[in-house]
Amino acid sequence: MDLSEMMFWFSSVWIMPFWVLMWFLPNHEWTRRFVGDLRFCFIPLLVPYTVLVLPQVGSIFLTFASEMPTPEIVIDLFADPEVIMLGWLHFLAFDMFLGRFIWLRMVATQRPLYISAPILILCTMVAPLGCGLGIAATWNKDGPIDSASFIDATAVQ
Repeated sequence: MDLSEMMFWFSSVWIMPFWVLMWFLPNHEWTRRFVGDLRFCFIPLLVPYTVLVLPQVGSIFLTFASEMPTPEIVIDLFADPEVIMLGWLHFLAFDMFLGRFIWLRMVATQRPLYISAPILILCTMVAPLGCGLGIAATWNKDGPIDSASFIDATAVQ
């Protein structure tokens, strides 16, 4: 097993407990402790990504700095298996980040499990759609939609 496969499996397995906690136990102490703390749920995903992106960062910057991205350029870039792996790790990290954002909103607005679970499952699979639905399900017409307006510092610690 090469390094990129190890990073793939570590990241793919690492995130599952966090998603399960957000889906089925959104208000549990463990969910608040582990998902509520970026040191557990997000930062470990940055390590595999960083390990794989550092050797590629020059070619990625050169590709996108030399000309306007086109579908052909992106397809050529993703023809490289290492870049595909980076894309996967990128999806995992940002799906987790967006899912955590929506989980925080669901908890803060006290949405029931039958609303939060399907939306968070969508965040796992198709994060932009799940995030959009999560924002809609927690919309507060009287205030801003950012997470800072919803977070109670004591609720997540």
